[in-house]
Amino acid sequence: MTTLSRVKKFLNWRETSTPHITLNDELYVLLAPFRVPLILTILTMLVGTFGYIIIDDMSLIDALYQTGITFTTVGFGEIAPISDIGRIFTISLIIFGFLIFSVAIGTIIDVLNRGELFNVIKERQMLYDIARLKQHFVICYHNEFTIQVTKHLRESHIPFVVIDPKENISELAEKYHYPYFVQSEPHTEKAILKSHLSSAKGIITLADNIADNIATIASVRLYEKEINRRRPFLIISNAPTLTDEEKLLKLGADKVVTPTNIMAQRINAMAIRPDMENLLQEFLYRQDTPLDMEEAKVTKTSWLTLKKIKDASFREVAHVTIIGLRNKDGHFIPMPKGDTIITAGSKLLLIGPSEGIKKARKLIRKTIKPEEMNNV
Repeated sequence: MTTLSRVKKFLNWRETSTPHITLNDELYVLLAPFRVPLILTILTMLVGTFGYIIIDDMSLIDALYQTGITFTTVGFGEIAPISDIGRIFTISLIIFGFLIFSVAIGTIIDVLNRGELFNVIKERQMLYDIARLKQHFVICYHNEFTIQVTKHLRESHIPFVVIDPKENISELAEKYHYPYFVQSEPHTEKAILKSHLSSAKGIITLADNIADNIATIASVRLYEKEINRRRPFLIISNAPTLTDEEKLLKLGADKVVTPTNIMAQRINAMAIRPDMENLLQEFLYRQDTPLDMEEAKVTKTSWLTLKKIKDASFREVAHVTIIGLRNKDGHFIPMPKGDTIITAGSKLLLIGPSEGIKKARKLIRKTIKPEEMNNV
């Protein structure tokens, strides 16, 4: 690490992120009609300046100023005596200036009426804003699921980008408060680059049709290999049936939600254990809940590896309780006993206040047993 890099790190210096697609080419194409009026204006100013210098022996500044007020037809008059030839030259400048301004105004009106320039400038600015996001979610397709998911993401202050091919996606984004959006098919390279997926935490694809989810998952996994991403993208999807859920999991989805299955589970829970369901609704599903429940992975370098559950005194140190253990092979042990061995790659299911869980995660990541654990 260079000295400059150390200084930037110490100052928490954030360099300007550049999007993978800047829309510069599209912007240049839309600005191309302005080139001719601009070139004619510069040429006219040069010809007028040198003309006054040659014809009436004006100084450079006087000649430039006289050309400017003549060319723009502001009517300030002559700043110095002008000869008859100079006046004819002045009339020519006025006529030529009027023609150039007429062409320029016509060009500006034509470009503005089409509305493409403002749209490209607005989208370009949004792409630069998206490029500054880190650990955001890319959400594919706008529908009722997306509306609810983005609502909770906003409440949790988690950044996200919505991708949808609908032509009115900008109107939908404004209506449902999507801060960033991309109009494109989610599985295309353009959508992946515009959403700056390379710096995202993961992608949530919520298509109404299973084929669209399949295409998106396949494209994301291929892109993951292409950029040699060290940590795989978290891919969450929805599926109409359990059969489709199995397909998406085999194709590379990490989590698949089947609405009918979840609804059945919730209804059964309400019917069999209504009090427990109310408790979960009150403490785990609300955004402002005092309790949280998360899984924390135990790596092979963690001090907890091959230790017993009772050695992890999180309740005393962080007010967090271990209520489950998932082994590396996927076997889940609910309410593990104190003598249960924690193996490398297993995950601990923790419940407690969010700050306590964060503290427990830090303790788990340490390679040497923390000092505060020795005092318990």
